Amino acid sequence: MNKKETAQDAGSSGLLRWIEILGNKLPHPFWIFVWICIFIVILSGITSFLGVSATDPSTGRVVEAQNLISGEALRRFVQEMVTNFAHFAPFGLVLVMLMGVSVAERSGLLAVAMRTVAFSVPNKIVLPVIFIIGACGNIGSDAGVVIVPPIAALIFAQMGLNPIAGLIAGYAGATAGFTANFFIAGTDVLLAGISSSITEQMVDGMEVSATANWYFMIVSTILLGVVGAFIVSRFTIPRCKNFDYTISSDTPTERATLTEDEKRGLKKAGIALSLYIILIVILVVPSWAPLRDPETGGLVPSPFLRGLIPILFFFFAIPGYFFGKATGTIKKSNDVLKFMEHGMKELSGYIVLMLVVAQFINLFNWSQLDTILAISGAEFLQATGMVGPVMFTLYMIIVAVINIFMGSGSAKWAIFAPIFIPMLAQLGYSPAFVQLMYRVGDSITNCISPIYPYFPLLLGWIHKYNKNLGIGTIISLLIPYAIILFIMWVVLLFVWYGLNLPIGVGEGIYIQ
Repeated sequence: MNKKETAQDAGSSGLLRWIEILGNKLPHPFWIFVWICIFIVILSGITSFLGVSATDPSTGRVVEAQNLISGEALRRFVQEMVTNFAHFAPFGLVLVMLMGVSVAERSGLLAVAMRTVAFSVPNKIVLPVIFIIGACGNIGSDAGVVIVPPIAALIFAQMGLNPIAGLIAGYAGATAGFTANFFIAGTDVLLAGISSSITEQMVDGMEVSATANWYFMIVSTILLGVVGAFIVSRFTIPRCKNFDYTISSDTPTERATLTEDEKRGLKKAGIALSLYIILIVILVVPSWAPLRDPETGGLVPSPFLRGLIPILFFFFAIPGYFFGKATGTIKKSNDVLKFMEHGMKELSGYIVLMLVVAQFINLFNWSQLDTILAISGAEFLQATGMVGPVMFTLYMIIVAVINIFMGSGSAKWAIFAPIFIPMLAQLGYSPAFVQLMYRVGDSITNCISPIYPYFPLLLGWIHKYNKNLGIGTIISLLIPYAIILFIMWVVLLFVWYGLNLPIGVGEGIYIQ
C-alpha cells in the first residue's frame, strides 16, 4: 500500500449536483428527436397559415413555409421514410469505417500500439504524449477513453506520482480532446456526413469531406499535448498530492513489456501497413494515378478523397488481421467477421438514433423552415453587427453548455447543422468552418459532464485507488481542462481566422 499525505475530500458542489440531476432527467436522444419532429410538423402548419416567408438575398427567391399537416405531406412521409433512413449520408460511412476499426481494436492491435508508445517515451515528454495518445486513440471510436486513463495511471505511479492524477489526465485528454487527431477519425466521417446531408440541399450543393477540418485538428492535437501537460503540472498533480491512494498487489509496478507474440504481431502488422501505404501512394501521387481526378488530375476533389472511407477501412483491417494472426486473437477467417459484427452491435444505438435523425432533417427541409430561419438569422446577425469573433465565441459556448446535458455529438450536430450551416453560409462562411466551431464547443465539456457515457467508468477507476473521492471532487479536478482548453481553442481559431488559413484539404474559412 502506498499513501500520500492526508486525504482532503471536497464534497459535491450544489451546482454540479443540480447539473447531474437535470441531465439524468433528460429523455433518450431518440425521444428528444421524436418530439422535435412533432414540433416541426406543428410549427410548419402554424407558419404556413400565417404566411411566414423570407427572401433569399442571393437569388431574390421568396421562400414560403410549407404545411406538413396535410394529406400530401403525409403521403410523402410514408413513401420516403425508409429512403430517408437508408440514404442518410452518415449511415453507410460510419458503418464501413468502424467495421475496419473493430478488426484492429478487437485483435488487440490498437491497445498494444497505444500502450507501447505511452511506455516508451522519456519521462520529460510523457505528459504531452499522454494527451496526444488520448486524443488520437479515439480514431478507434471511444478506444482512447477506455484504454488511455488506466495506462496513464500506471505511468504516473511508476514516476512516483499519484495515479489518480494520471487517470484524470488520461480521461481529460481523451474526452476534452476528443475532436483533435493527427488522423482522419470516425468523428470526421460522422460530422462531415451530417454536414453534407445539409449542404447537398443548398443551392450550390457543396460537399463536406472527412478531411474538411484536418489541418486545424493536427495543430490542435499538438497544442492539446502542450497545454494539457501545463494543466497537469499546474493544477492536477499538486491537487492530487493531498489524496490517499492504494495500489493492489496485482497491479504492475514496472513498465509493461511486450510478449513475444505481441512483438511478432506488431512487426507483421507494421510490414502489412507499410506495404498498404506504399500501394496507396502509388495510386495517388503520380500524375497518372487512378485515384486522382480523371479530368483535372488534381486531388481536390478526387476519387481518393471521396473514397477515403474504404481506404481507411483497409488501413485498420489489414494490420489488425496480421496482428491477430500472429498473437492468436484471430485463429480463423471467421474471427474477422465476428470482430466486425461486434463493432456493429456497439453501433446499434447509433443506428436506431439515425432513424429519427434522418426524418428530422428531411422534415425540417420539406417545411423550408430551415431556409427561412437561416435567412432571418443572418439578417438579424447583420443588423446587430454581431459577426466574426464575438458571434463565433457565443456559438461555441452555446454548444459547450448544451453538451453537458446532451452527450451525443452527432445528435447535437443534427440539430445545429440545419440551422447554422445555411445561416452562416448567408454571411459567406463555409460549412466546414461552421462544423469546425461546433467541434470545439462539443469536445471541451465532455470531461466535466456527469452524464457522459464514460464518466461512470472513470469513477470506477478512481475508486480502485481511493473509495472516498466523490463526483464533485472529480469534476473539480477536470474543470481546469474544460476552461483552459476552451481558451486555447478559441485563441487558435481566431489566429486561424485572422490569417485566413485553410482548415482542411480544399477547405477554407470562407465559401470559395
